[in-house]
Amino acid sequence: MTKRLVDIDDDDLLRAQQARGFTTIKETVAAGLREIAATEARKREIHRHTTGELALLAGPSERADAWR
Repeated sequence: MTKRLVDIDDDDLLRAQQARGFTTIKETVAAGLREIAATEARKREIHRHTTGELALLAGPSERADAWR
């Protein structure tokens, strides 16, 4: 883990802590970072489902190749 010095807006921090019930800056920031990463992962998955990318795995031989 790396220590970092960052400026955090006090009002933003307070609102985030109140919204989630966090009491420390560390847990608030960590949860925020995890939430951003999870949101982006969900967006990528939605994109894969809505653009037809998963259709590439539709055939039996393509599915078999995916496991090799």
